[in-house]
Amino acid sequence: MANPAPGFAKYPNHRIRIEPAGVRVTAVLAGRTVAESDAALVLHETGHPPTYYLPEADLRTGLTRPSARRTHCPFKGDASYFSISVDGRVAEDAIWTYPEPFDECEAIRGHVAFYPDRIDRLELGS
Repeated sequence: MANPAPGFAKYPNHRIRIEPAGVRVTAVLAGRTVAESDAALVLHETGHPPTYYLPEADLRTGLTRPSARRTHCPFKGDASYFSISVDGRVAEDAIWTYPEPFDECEAIRGHVAFYPDRIDRLELGS
């Protein structure tokens, strides 16, 4: 591996599994669809609820702006954040992405996830 996640060496029982969500995933803020995708992934991680990652291309244009916030995950890599602005309502740091994920999470490159408590809802359809 060219860029292995260091977290797995320290915590060998930690698990991450990424698979197609198999349903349409829609993120809504202020009554507007911020993102909608039939190609979402779901990431299952030890100690966390399932997290849905949507292709960046499925974000509605003009509603997001990059944030200064950055975090590090020893299993996924360095995260960058975006805020959402819809009709005067702002959801700060509501979206995150891993631009250069560790090898074990390469599948989420080019995808974004939403904090469910910072948007109105994350809908899972059929």
